[in-house]
Amino acid sequence: MTDPVSYSIHGPVAVLRINNPPVNALSQAVRQGLADGMDRAEADTEIKAILVVGEGRAFIAGADITEFGKPPMEPNLPDLCTRIENSPLLVIASMHGVTLGGGLEVALGAHYRIAQPTARLGLPEVHLGLLPGAGGTQRLPRLTGSDKAIEIMISGRQIKAAEAHEMGLLNKVEEGDPQEVGLAYATELLSSGATRRAVSELPAPDAIDWEAAHEGGLKKGRGQINTGVIVRAVQAASELSFKEGMAKERALFAGLLKSDQSKGMIHAFFNERAVSNLPELKGVTPRALNAIGVIGGGTMGAGIATAALLAKLNVVLIETGQEQADAARGRIEGNLQGALKRGKINQPQYDALTTEALTVAIDYASLGDVDLVIEAVFEDMAVKKEVFGKLDAACKAGAILASNTSYLDIDEIAAATSRPADVIGLHFFSPAHVMKLLEVVVADKTAADVVATGFDLGKRLGKISVRAGVCDGFIGNRILAVYRTAADHMVLDGASPYQIDRALTGFGFAMGPFAVADLAGLDIGWMTRKRKAAGRHADERVPTYIDRLCEQGHFGRKTGEGYYLYEAGTRASVPNPKIPELIAAEQTELNITPRDFTDQEIVRRYMCAMVNEAAKVVEEGIARRPADVDMVLLFGYGFPRYGGGPLKWADLQGLAAVLADIERFAQEDAWFWQPADLLKTLVAEGRSFEDLNRAASK
Repeated sequence: MTDPVSYSIHGPVAVLRINNPPVNALSQAVRQGLADGMDRAEADTEIKAILVVGEGRAFIAGADITEFGKPPMEPNLPDLCTRIENSPLLVIASMHGVTLGGGLEVALGAHYRIAQPTARLGLPEVHLGLLPGAGGTQRLPRLTGSDKAIEIMISGRQIKAAEAHEMGLLNKVEEGDPQEVGLAYATELLSSGATRRAVSELPAPDAIDWEAAHEGGLKKGRGQINTGVIVRAVQAASELSFKEGMAKERALFAGLLKSDQSKGMIHAFFNERAVSNLPELKGVTPRALNAIGVIGGGTMGAGIATAALLAKLNVVLIETGQEQADAARGRIEGNLQGALKRGKINQPQYDALTTEALTVAIDYASLGDVDLVIEAVFEDMAVKKEVFGKLDAACKAGAILASNTSYLDIDEIAAATSRPADVIGLHFFSPAHVMKLLEVVVADKTAADVVATGFDLGKRLGKISVRAGVCDGFIGNRILAVYRTAADHMVLDGASPYQIDRALTGFGFAMGPFAVADLAGLDIGWMTRKRKAAGRHADERVPTYIDRLCEQGHFGRKTGEGYYLYEAGTRASVPNPKIPELIAAEQTELNITPRDFTDQEIVRRYMCAMVNEAAKVVEEGIARRPADVDMVLLFGYGFPRYGGGPLKWADLQGLAAVLADIERFAQEDAWFWQPADLLKTLVAEGRSFEDLNRAASK
């Protein structure tokens, strides 16, 4: 087995080369290898400098996150960084690829830093609910100043080499083989008589308005506590000695590591990668994908086409007429112009995508060569079946037929074709070229290689792809329907939609449910209520006050009026004065005496409804494991990342307490608040949703 850190001598320079694929994470073996290499170099009187360099595609991409929550293993990273910095020899870090988190803290422990022009550096611990805990908050501001250090750590962004050099984080930027460039720089430093430049010995960073910075950090964190804690750590660097500042950093890091937010964000970090790894697809080869078709060029279809084009797939989009086709092309070109402005593509790439890779047509025969086609038409079963019948006739053998339906039965759609094994659901979220979630909906007869192709497409499009079974709404929209109903019940019982929206954005949701309804279109819920009316249970409470608004042609933001009023061209909204009147009328009709709700009760009922239905989704196998539900809600429905998802939230709250609340709510409405059998079983057995995740990963 190759040593994770190799040692070689090049004249007066010892080279410590990290080789821990794929990204040189700072495992215990790497840390020990670096410490041993330092000892070895310092014991050799011929060695005057030490060069640290990475093998493969990165210098060091960060700490070994798998060690979080486990007993500490020596040498720990803070001590290693200090060990490097305290060396009497010159220590140079030569960086390429990415240098992130603990990797950058190792580089900050070095006396000099050189990087390739394409290198990127950053301290992304903020995304794990943490702060840099190996001296990053103490050393970085000594190089960049307090404001810039705070910005870097709170954003967690990756800094390009040129910017890092300009701000003083790098001493030099030079292209070439990282080891050769590093050796040349080490030789230059030794020849010039350069001395150690320990960052900890530099002057303390500048004092700023710490209270304003703390308030600003919390505001940027949108509910995350660690953004404010990062500011306090930098304040310690400014006000305390380096040794005292390091102790303060460690104490703050330890507190965050124990927090529910960090647990939630680490859960999200691991599982956003894990959900796409399905055991049943191991060894299954996806079908080839070079060109895809899209049926329908509205907002959703244009977004799907845009995402595919940006992933270097050829696209054939079908519309019903030339006017509609021209409008669809305009939407796609507008999306791509946005990518051009943001620097995701350049002008020649834009020109090639719009003139060569994209075809917009009105004839299904144009789909003859596509490998997969995604239907994104009106949410009506009869319309879907008609489209799939045409696709079945027009598409080549082996082409995959996918529906973007949000709710409808994929098995029924597949039955309208002669190739049900080739039919799958690919549920994108709007705007499809921006939203990260993709539900891959597997029907009864969907072939394994078709499922594998769905996940392969998701990977190529940069999506978090989650497997879902067939039911009304799949994973996300099925759960949404229930927790949204809980919000509607609270409205009838006395809480205003606006109080509910405020309470839930205060909890951490990007938007409240009524603002979301306006954004999505009130007609969607209206159609769903009408579709489900025939099979509705007699005990089910279904508020209909908002249907009165829909009957008047008001469907939310797109028509300028919904729960809120919208002025043309703006997103700003004010409460619609009609809504309280409509609610009061329905309360009178149902003989309901409204009562007051606290924000805490609103959040608790909303979350308990979400958790209860999510448990049923897992219990029925619609979602394979709890983490699948969590990723759907995180990436498709605005659940705060620091909560980890609804089932992680439930674990952190304690399942017994959640179940007790559901059973208490059931005394008011036994039909709606039927506790999930899975939830009751877990509580009875003293187990958690995380236990189910671990079992599913074995």
